Amino acid sequence: MKLLYILAALFCLLPCAFSAPLPPPVLKALQQANIPLDSIGIEVREVHSNKPLISLNAKKPMNPASTMKLLTTYAGLELLGAAYSWKTEAYLAGKLEQGILYGDLILKGYGNPKLTLENFWLWLHELQGRGLREIHGNLVLDRSVFQLPPYDPAEFDHQPMRPYNAGPDALLLNFNSIHLLFTPEEEQIRIISTPELAGIKIENHVTASQAPTDCTEWDDRISFEFNRDTLLIQGVYPITCGERVQNVRLLPHPDYLYAAFRPLWEEMGGSLQGSLQEGIVPDDAILFSTHRSAPLAELIRDINKFSNNVMTRQLFLSLGRNSASRTDLDQSEQTLRNWLLQKKLHFPELIIENGAGLSRRERISPRSLALLLQSAQRSSLSAEFEASLPIVGVDGTLKNRLSDSKTANHAHLKTGSLQGVQAIAGYVHSIKNKQWILVFLINHPNAAAGRQAQNILIDWIHQKH
Repeated sequence: MKLLYILAALFCLLPCAFSAPLPPPVLKALQQANIPLDSIGIEVREVHSNKPLISLNAKKPMNPASTMKLLTTYAGLELLGAAYSWKTEAYLAGKLEQGILYGDLILKGYGNPKLTLENFWLWLHELQGRGLREIHGNLVLDRSVFQLPPYDPAEFDHQPMRPYNAGPDALLLNFNSIHLLFTPEEEQIRIISTPELAGIKIENHVTASQAPTDCTEWDDRISFEFNRDTLLIQGVYPITCGERVQNVRLLPHPDYLYAAFRPLWEEMGGSLQGSLQEGIVPDDAILFSTHRSAPLAELIRDINKFSNNVMTRQLFLSLGRNSASRTDLDQSEQTLRNWLLQKKLHFPELIIENGAGLSRRERISPRSLALLLQSAQRSSLSAEFEASLPIVGVDGTLKNRLSDSKTANHAHLKTGSLQGVQAIAGYVHSIKNKQWILVFLINHPNAAAGRQAQNILIDWIHQKH
């Protein structure tokens, strides 16, 4: 292997013909990580150039992890528009008299990626302000806009309670997760759950420890087990870590929304006599109120800076909708592929599963990602797109990466990581006032150890070009 790296440094490999070789420090870092060159793919080019500065295995189909979100968010901006917002509607199926609804309250979702608990509370408060207090019927959820096959949250990595494994839904609320705050109090650990879910109990069997520990791995000592209506939390919590937060997913989307709705509604002085039902808004129902999401240009910052998988899946599904139509995964994929063809972006190797990168199947080449980023820079929405990416050493998934380097503040890059995958792609601004596109994908069991090689290349681009 050492001979291979020496030859690569001197002559470059065949796939890099007509481009510069990898800088020796990058090669050395890859060698130290035991990552062979045939497990990486790199494309570096100036944003206005048709020729790459560095190109290694650039046409190779690779798993991009969350850098696939670049494709979905750029397509979303162009197809839906920066000001696009999602609506959620409340309908009355019955007669409203003096604050009493003699019938059902129907909530219809259109795929809002970020209907948070706070926004939901404000909307319910508005419903009561409009004169609705008592519901002498059921809470009916219309989720029909997204036509989805059965979803198994354990399928990806057998961790169904992890919030990133929440599936998409037309009525997604609060990312379908609960927020658990672990707070040391003398010799005990208090756990505060938000939101309170009707019918769900929390059994806290966590014990406190005074022993010093690495707080970056505090949650490795905590286990979660959910059985029907009880969340059992066990383990040892190091008091020296102070307050920490864990988010977990417990319930299917309809059950979660209902369990959150009932206590919030009752806390405001309202009542619900019926139960949870699923259905379609009938023709004679009356539209009572419409909630609007934040604009897409704002929401893609959450998607890219914090690599939010379920928000990306919501956006991907929304690409296939037009007017009031329903959509499914195939329709959204076809819409995205048609858009690529219109942009004259030909990615024959592209495999899309959910548009978020939380997948073992999705594939794209470094060259295709670089061309996508180049196209985005030529778009009228380039400022909104670039601003959505994490800033090296400043925020999002790059807040603590290269924070002590001269490159901090000078690159907007999307990260991606899965077991066996380490990816980074985006824009690097050099000291020579040039803007460079960087794509660096690693598909190898030692991929996590390749972050140092990626960091070195980012620094090299910024300081040398």
